[in-house]
Amino acid sequence: MNSYLNKTRPSVYCPGCTHEKITKGLDKALVKLNLPADKTVIVTDIGCSGLFDTFFNVHALHGIHGRALTYASGLKLANPELNVIVTMGDGGLGIGGAHVLASCRKNLDLTLIILNNFNFGMTGGQYSATTPTDAIVGSEFLNHAEIPLDICAIAQSAGATYIDRCSGHDERLPGKIASAIEHKGFSIIETLGMCTGRYTKKNPLTPKALDQMITDLPAKNGIIEKNKRPEYGDRYRALAKERKTFPEAVTIEKQTDLKNYQQQEVVILGSAGMRIVTAGDIVCYAGLCAGMNVSMKNDYNITVLRGQSVSEILISPEKIGYPGIESPSVVLALSDEGVQRRKKIFATLKPDTFVLKERSVTIPETNADVVEIDFRKFKIKKQDWALASLGVMAKKEKAINKAMLTYALKSRFNEKVYLIAMETIEKMI
Repeated sequence: MNSYLNKTRPSVYCPGCTHEKITKGLDKALVKLNLPADKTVIVTDIGCSGLFDTFFNVHALHGIHGRALTYASGLKLANPELNVIVTMGDGGLGIGGAHVLASCRKNLDLTLIILNNFNFGMTGGQYSATTPTDAIVGSEFLNHAEIPLDICAIAQSAGATYIDRCSGHDERLPGKIASAIEHKGFSIIETLGMCTGRYTKKNPLTPKALDQMITDLPAKNGIIEKNKRPEYGDRYRALAKERKTFPEAVTIEKQTDLKNYQQQEVVILGSAGMRIVTAGDIVCYAGLCAGMNVSMKNDYNITVLRGQSVSEILISPEKIGYPGIESPSVVLALSDEGVQRRKKIFATLKPDTFVLKERSVTIPETNADVVEIDFRKFKIKKQDWALASLGVMAKKEKAINKAMLTYALKSRFNEKVYLIAMETIEKMI
């Protein structure tokens, strides 16, 4: 093939834009390597560099700003035979910097071409992560307060195995791109260029000036010896092949039949340390043991050992399309923190809603059927109140029964923990 360029979609860059030369340089590199078009993918970011996917007769994927490498990684892992090339501007570099670092660390066989023209050319010429401190750009003085990053230096420290940097006007560009594509691992090539539509209107920049910038920056010309290591995809597959055993999926067989069972909505209101989520799990297991569909949502602080802990469980003979609680049939009020988190629901509870309230807990006024219990009287520790509440539910056959609860505990715990849990349950039944 003498060219991969799409003649029906010619490049549309501003006159003098370096992206035009990089487009042609990439085409020459593809021709030199004679890559099969059906095994080659160009993944593009947002911005002027994001037009590359329309210019070539290869597979293409156009992503969102800064995320091109994530799509490229998925493609390469799903099909290792693909030649995956990513084009990204300095805008996408700044926005997607974390993904660039992750790609350097992984060393997946991708080629990233960064088209650095020192500004967000598409949206008004604002400063980017690579804009020189003294440049005049469309975002006033903001770049004067920052320093531009050296992505090649960052890539090296992050573990990239192949790094190159050159001017987009360099005659050696096609060969440099080809070498980067041939490298087995993550390769990154930064090209410096001119944005004639925005940047160069206020900042004098010429091909010769770009050459000087390259000279002034630390040289980067290929393989980084200290970062050499196996390509990520190969290493991943080798490690996966070594694995002989894997965790088995939890399966819960139907153990009991329930006639005329209506959808139940259970809300457990507690605090951190009360094993509220575990209690919610058990209710779900109980529903599954009866052949029901279940869902659970949990609400707790990011500081998981402090604050409220709430579980909302649906048990239904029908498929569950929406897991939200609309009309609770059971509410377990086990702590003031949990009650405060869902205090609005009490005003909406129906007279037939079963509310189990621990004696020490205060709840808002409600029309529901409220049963108060003093777990301390039964010598049950606070961390076991939620489990004990399930025993009360089973005894009164509210949402679950004793057989469902017993099956659930056997499914959820090993024999030792099951026996301990049953000691608490039997105090309430």
